Amino acid sequence: MLYLLIPLAMLFALVVGLLLLWAIRSGQYDDLEGPAHRILMDDDDPRIPTRSGEQDPSRDNGPRASGGHSSQAMRDE
Repeated sequence: MLYLLIPLAMLFALVVGLLLLWAIRSGQYDDLEGPAHRILMDDDDPRIPTRSGEQDPSRDNGPRASGGHSSQAMRDE
């Protein structure tokens, strides 16, 4: 039994070592703090412009978005 476990343990250690070297060389550990700081950024701030320069139409921009009239005022008229 020991003759089987020792080679298997050595093979496992070799595979783990190779995976670690691959991860280091491929850049997996380059930026460890970036995601931690990125989660603190406020993505839903309406002051942040979108890529096209226009605001997202799904956001409510207040009464100016409908020409100065609210939908309730339009129904009352």
